[in-house]
Amino acid sequence: MVFSAPIFLFAFLPIALLLYFLSPKKLKNTVLLLISLTFYAWGEVFYLIIMLISILANYVIGLCLHSSQVKQGKICTSRFSSSPKLFLILGVGINLCLLVTFKYANFLTDNVNSLLKVLDFDPINLEPVHLPLGISFFTFQALSYIVDVYRKQVSVQRSILNFALYISLFPQLIAGPIVRYKDIAEQILERETSIELFANGSRRFVYGLAKKTLIANSLGQVADNIFAIAGNDLTTPITWIGIIAYSLQIYFDFSGYSDMAIGLGLMFGFKFLENFNYPYISKSIREFWRRWHISLSSWFRDYVYISLGGNRVSKPQVYLNLLIVFILTGFWHGASWNFLIWGLFHGAFLTFEHAGFSKVLEKTWLPLQHIYVLFVAVIGWVFFRAEDLPHALSYIKTMFNPADFYTTHHQYSQFISSEAILAFVIGIILTTPVYTKLRGQVASIKSSQKAMVADMADQVFLLSLLGLSILKIAASTYDPFIYFRF
Repeated sequence: MVFSAPIFLFAFLPIALLLYFLSPKKLKNTVLLLISLTFYAWGEVFYLIIMLISILANYVIGLCLHSSQVKQGKICTSRFSSSPKLFLILGVGINLCLLVTFKYANFLTDNVNSLLKVLDFDPINLEPVHLPLGISFFTFQALSYIVDVYRKQVSVQRSILNFALYISLFPQLIAGPIVRYKDIAEQILERETSIELFANGSRRFVYGLAKKTLIANSLGQVADNIFAIAGNDLTTPITWIGIIAYSLQIYFDFSGYSDMAIGLGLMFGFKFLENFNYPYISKSIREFWRRWHISLSSWFRDYVYISLGGNRVSKPQVYLNLLIVFILTGFWHGASWNFLIWGLFHGAFLTFEHAGFSKVLEKTWLPLQHIYVLFVAVIGWVFFRAEDLPHALSYIKTMFNPADFYTTHHQYSQFISSEAILAFVIGIILTTPVYTKLRGQVASIKSSQKAMVADMADQVFLLSLLGLSILKIAASTYDPFIYFRF
């Protein structure tokens, strides 16, 4: 079940809100947990068991880790007591095994079979392994909890119901943001709900829904149609239209989901951290990753990059650390060589910037800094979107082939509709903070009469977005979920 599905908008969400707000305060966490488990079981009945096993294992390991730290801190510690590091390794191992089994087993088997074929050995027979929804997100949340307990940055959670709620909380379960336990630990125990918070959450949800349905889905059809064309039939302008459409689609799809998750969180009293901050206006790839999928990039920074030594080691080791982090970032997104190449591609540019290219960038004309980032990001998205590595390389070759430049009006009309053109224009504008600044100026109006008019206009605009989004959902069966495979 995705947030833009009619069953979620018109059945699940209203019932969930009704049950939650009618339940007594001491039962709200239990009710919300049952709602979250129902949400996950809707499309993953069998794989709900996998998530429950993950919850139980990480809960027990957290308690054991904390207990071993307490024992270690006592003067008369038994020499037979387990060390906290042992439980840390066990916790990390279990979570990584879970991720490898369900996300990477087929990829690893296919590559081993390729090697076995060369060596003339019989291949390994493995049935396709289903990828449970949101496994990358809830596994990373569990990992952050275990590591933070080990580092004594958070107190261990003794209530299995509260811990289960943290892992399974449905607003951010299937598409993030990756919520760390330390950021919502207090909110799980005590949080406030109010009409103002609910209104802000509803507003944020509607904006996210509009991003997803009106912009991402419209441009997604353009990108899908162009990437489905055989390599010989592509022309240079069409390839650029396709990848720009996809660059906008993935931003508005994912940031739209993050907006909806943040909005839903506010409705239930939770305050999640922001996950996107206008990444396409960045002036360097380093800045891009401080603005794009913030919860993931900060997770890898805090739990992988710093653990490897961060900036405290020699320059060659720093560069190696960056490449390792971004290879893992690519691999996190999907089990294919395309994602690994995409991660390595970004890691290489980050390494260049750390090696001194950032100083050159800072002295460069500002528009060229933005063009550089957009160029790198857009080329990188080809690897992200293409079906396989040969497809990606063929697509990029056509993008830069002057001999394939000629494109007829008929070819353009096959892919570009009036709706797509409007989505392109609005999408490009909304990748900048123009609208946010405009809203800020409206909000700063002092005159009560003008403020009332501005507020009414905002409500009309919000209802219009909701109405258009619902019409789009009703009129189209096209509603891709890009982050399903993550």
